[in-house]
Amino acid sequence: MNKLGHAANHWTVSKEHVDLRRSARRSRVVEFAAEPQRLTLDLSKSALVIVDMQNDFCSASGWLDYIGADYAPARAPIEPINRLAKTFREDGVPIVWLNWGNRPDRMNLSPSVLHVYNAAGDDVGIGGPLPGNGSRVLEKGSWGASIVDELEAAPTDIHVDKYRMSGFWDTPLDSILRNLRVDTLFFAGVNVDQCVMATLQDAVCLGYDSVLLRDCSATTSPAFCAEATMYNVKQCYGFVADSTAVLAGREAAPS
Repeated sequence: MNKLGHAANHWTVSKEHVDLRRSARRSRVVEFAAEPQRLTLDLSKSALVIVDMQNDFCSASGWLDYIGADYAPARAPIEPINRLAKTFREDGVPIVWLNWGNRPDRMNLSPSVLHVYNAAGDDVGIGGPLPGNGSRVLEKGSWGASIVDELEAAPTDIHVDKYRMSGFWDTPLDSILRNLRVDTLFFAGVNVDQCVMATLQDAVCLGYDSVLLRDCSATTSPAFCAEATMYNVKQCYGFVADSTAVLAGREAAPS
C-alpha cells in the first residue's frame, strides 16, 4: 500500500485497494488562562497563523517607514513569535506565514483595495517602487514582502500569499487548513486591528476556533484600536491569551 496525501491527511492505496482511514493523532491537550474564559484545547488539531510580519510593515526602509509611520511597534511580537513557533514546531503544530504577496500586474486588486495604500493615486502604493531601495511595495518576491530577518522560519513552515486584509479571500488558506485537519487557530502578527482581525473574523465565520495572542500581535495604529480589537474578539469571535500562558499550559500538561 502506498500513501496518497501528506502526514496529516492521507489514504493508503494500491491498484486493488483503497484504505480511507486517516492515521490517528496523538492528542496534546493543554489548558491555559485566556479571556473571557479559561481554555482547554488539543494542540494536535491546532495551527499558528502569523500575519504580515514582513519588511514593508516592520523594517527600516519598508513602506511604513517611507510614509513616515512609526514601524517600531510592529517589531514587538518578533521575540514572542519566535519562542512560541519554536515550541509549536516541536509539538508538530503547523506554522503558517500569511503575508501580502501581490501579483506584479495587480490584476486581482480592485481600486478599492489599491486606494487604501495610495489615497490620492499619486504616491507609492501597492506595487510601486520605494525610492530608497526600489523594492516594490507588498509585491510577491520583493524585499518588502519578505518575512523580517529576525523571525526564524523553518523549511517545514507553510507560506501563503494574501491580497486583501483577510487572508481567506482569493487564497488557498482555507483549503490548506482543512487539509491539515485543524480546528483551532492561534493568531499572531500585524496589524492586529486590520489584517489580523479581518482574517480572524473570517476564520470564525468559516467554523474555526480562534485564539488571538496578545503578546504576539501589535499595531502601528493608536492604542485604542488594539483595545477595541481585544474587546471585539472576546465579545464576538473567540478568545484572547498570551503566548506565555499557552507555553505554561504546555509545560504543565501530562507528557
